[in-house]
Amino acid sequence: MSGKNVTEVVSANKQGVSRAARILERGGLVAVPTETVYGLAARADNAEAVARIYEAKGRPDFNPLIVHVTGIDQAQALARMPSAAIDLARREWPGPLTLVLPLRDGARLAPAVTAGLPTVAVRAPRHPVMRALLKRVAFPLAAPSANRSGFISPTRAEHVLESLDGRIDLILDAGETEAGLESTILAWRADGSWDELRPGPVDWAKPAGTPRAARRVEAPGQLASHYAPGKPVRLDADRPEPSEFFIGFAAEHGDCNLSPTGDLKEAAARLYDCLHKGAASDKPCIAVAPIPQSGIGRAINDRLRRAAAPRE
Repeated sequence: MSGKNVTEVVSANKQGVSRAARILERGGLVAVPTETVYGLAARADNAEAVARIYEAKGRPDFNPLIVHVTGIDQAQALARMPSAAIDLARREWPGPLTLVLPLRDGARLAPAVTAGLPTVAVRAPRHPVMRALLKRVAFPLAAPSANRSGFISPTRAEHVLESLDGRIDLILDAGETEAGLESTILAWRADGSWDELRPGPVDWAKPAGTPRAARRVEAPGQLASHYAPGKPVRLDADRPEPSEFFIGFAAEHGDCNLSPTGDLKEAAARLYDCLHKGAASDKPCIAVAPIPQSGIGRAINDRLRRAAAPRE
């Protein structure tokens, strides 16, 4: 962090992107908006820079990072992409889809990016600020969510400051993110099938057949306890107890409502902001109204289950 004690916040305009690029080139850390959540970016080819991500977040070293790339060509320099992966990337990139693929021999990545696994997670983001930054630098960016490990992901610059102020160099502030949930993660298997490791904005309907369960952490967001607000969270609550900050949905009004109209896309975009408000409230517990388990509701419920899981 170059000895800084306070994190600088700048507008995500042309000048801000240029400043961020210079910081990244010398191995610094920059929080950058994506269409999902704010990411904590460092150059993925520099071991010291990647180590700073783990240090700033307090992230366990067995948890790999997503590498953000400009597109398929840059992804192919890092991963072996079968035709099925190229087809998926052409259909969904740029966008909130991460592909876990075999690591290419000679890929110029710091070893900690993959956490010692023979695979690498790659994504081409859609947000114009992140895309502008990727075009300004000559390297891919490792960029997990810009928050302390295990806690609520940030959808605003002020969320980043709440947990990382003084730990990182710069925040590019572009206001609230669009999707509000981290990317969908799919892992390619040697038999040609795909596993969904994390549900997200890209609604992946797994073909009929025997589902596979990941036996180890292959990608971010797979830990049982994650996205935690630091308070007990009760799910599928019809009404709150007096001690609970209530996150409502549709007609279930509360202290914060994910979507008064019952729109799941709006609910996804507002989820983390409501959890942040619940964490900051004077009530010791949080309750959340039932969320339909359909479409992006699967991803919302996945994050809520992990937020409610006991922390070890």
